[in-house]
Amino acid sequence: MIRLRRVLGRLLFVAILGSTTALNAQTAAEYAITHAKIFTLAGPPIEDGTVLIHDGKVAAVGSGIAIPAGAQVIDAKGLQVYPGLFDAVTQMGLSEVGAVRATVDTTETGAFNPDVVAATAILPSSAHIPVTRAAGITEVIAAPASGGFDSGGVTNLVGGQASAIYLAGWTIDDMVMKKHAALVVDWPEVETRSFDFNTFSVKEKPFPEGKKEYDKQVNQLADYMEQARHYAQAMQNPGSVNFQRDVKLEAMVPVVRGEVPLLVFADTARQIRDSVEFCDKQKLKMILAGGAEAWKVKDLLRSKSVPVILGPTLAAPPDEDDAYDRLMTQPEELRAAGVKIAFASFDNSFARRLGQQAANAVAHGLPYDEGLKAVTLYPAQMFGLDAQLGTVETGKIANLIVTNGDPLEVSTEVRYLFIKGKLTSTDNKQKELYEKYRNRPKASR
Repeated sequence: MIRLRRVLGRLLFVAILGSTTALNAQTAAEYAITHAKIFTLAGPPIEDGTVLIHDGKVAAVGSGIAIPAGAQVIDAKGLQVYPGLFDAVTQMGLSEVGAVRATVDTTETGAFNPDVVAATAILPSSAHIPVTRAAGITEVIAAPASGGFDSGGVTNLVGGQASAIYLAGWTIDDMVMKKHAALVVDWPEVETRSFDFNTFSVKEKPFPEGKKEYDKQVNQLADYMEQARHYAQAMQNPGSVNFQRDVKLEAMVPVVRGEVPLLVFADTARQIRDSVEFCDKQKLKMILAGGAEAWKVKDLLRSKSVPVILGPTLAAPPDEDDAYDRLMTQPEELRAAGVKIAFASFDNSFARRLGQQAANAVAHGLPYDEGLKAVTLYPAQMFGLDAQLGTVETGKIANLIVTNGDPLEVSTEVRYLFIKGKLTSTDNKQKELYEKYRNRPKASR
């Protein structure tokens, strides 16, 4: 009897295991996008091509590919397939309503916050996320203390760690792609003018005084890096009597080891030059963010292999004597000089216009392919994610968009959107309001 029970138990276990395996096979996300023009960005476009998606990744891409049984077929005849767009600097999930401080969680108190991680504060249900992904953006960098329209411009010297996230998921664990993508540093500036909120007036400050304060901040940052190096050495022997754990310095260790890049926010030529020289001396990996006057130091950026994430091109020129299209012509000037560039929205409210920011640069000389890669492949390369994202290739994560035209054009519609291989809704609050008021009944007379 006991032996019979054991045999029956084993048979029941096998039956349950088999049914579970069958269930998993049935529920595995598997799609076939057929008859599309595929822009892989890893080679020439594929006419009348097919993309197979299985287990969240691109299983195959090309022409003449057999469709596996059971795959959900999406006939994309007349449509185009691209990698999803990558917004390289946002406050996505960290800021909801910029004018309401209770909904903004982009900064902490104090000048040094390397242990602050964006992913821990991101709100997965943010209304900005569906609006942004409806524009074809499938992943972003959420960067704390990065300024922008939605954060009121508040920054820290060391703001915290930026996180790379997918724009879909119920929880942050579903969304996070790379929790520690970069350490945010807002490079100081020599301030000779300040605004006094008590008197609501501008106060002038002598240059030597402003320079002294600037040097103090840079020296503090250098000292912090040195402390982190000593701490990294001490971590190798944590049993030492003198070793005391410091979470801030611990967060700096991957940075001083060159494992995590420094995302440095700087706009003026002086700031950029000083920050590049600082990172070179400290042997740190640097990504420049902002770079309004990067064209003035393009040779330095090229010689030190510093990539640049540019802000919106459709904006006022940085200086009153600059040409009106200075920010639109700069991308091609940097690219031609050998500097790798990407574009970013630097906020949430206008993240949906990422493609058009690149299009403005294309209209002012930047080659089209470079403009498209600057919002797909190049940001992935900058943050060490290009093995997973940025092109439509076998084995890469299936973050894809199926459109009725060029994703850099404002009139283009995203017909289908895939994030981690899952067909993701493009419904959002703006669309809901549009439909609501579009269908409003006419007032009776």
